[in-house]
Amino acid sequence: MTGEGASEGNGLLVVVSGPSGVGKTTITRALRARFPEAEFSVSATTRPRTENETEGVDYHFLSEAEFIRRIGDGAFLEHVEYAGKRYGTLREPVEDVVRRGGLMILDIDVRGGESVKAALPTALAMFILPPSEGELLRRLRDRKRESEEQIQRRFSAAKEEIARAKSSGAYDAMIVNDRLDEAVERAIRLVEEARDVRASA
Repeated sequence: MTGEGASEGNGLLVVVSGPSGVGKTTITRALRARFPEAEFSVSATTRPRTENETEGVDYHFLSEAEFIRRIGDGAFLEHVEYAGKRYGTLREPVEDVVRRGGLMILDIDVRGGESVKAALPTALAMFILPPSEGELLRRLRDRKRESEEQIQRRFSAAKEEIARAKSSGAYDAMIVNDRLDEAVERAIRLVEEARDVRASA
């Protein structure tokens, strides 16, 4: 995974990370509702497009050869291979929004967050935490989407992701999602404060 040498402007990139079951998607959607002018990064992938997906909206669908070529060209802020398919955040759309003074929100895992933060150090990176490990396990079970074996694998991966986020130094804020409304308000406040700083710079 890579990400280096990005240029910065007066806008703001917001990175939101967190393991399955912590409410990251809900908080990201709340940010989108609060800041309707925000743009959301569309990832690139080598996995096939489904009939319900739209190019440039759900993903940028690239061939394996094109993806690798773009890695060589430095076109990605970060990229990762998962289950035999590649995923990555294209550098140009993100940098363009930041240069124009806009707001870009990126929902990404902790490794991607580390790479993006290294490339754009003034990005606001927040990591969503559960109140406790026990509560995280309960939430994963309550979703009733997976077998207990799958839940335990997801739970183990979540604990590793949390430990990595805490030790990485890449995240500006750790938001404990105990009460969702309070977690949402803290995320919104962090974005507003960061934008105020950029506006006065």
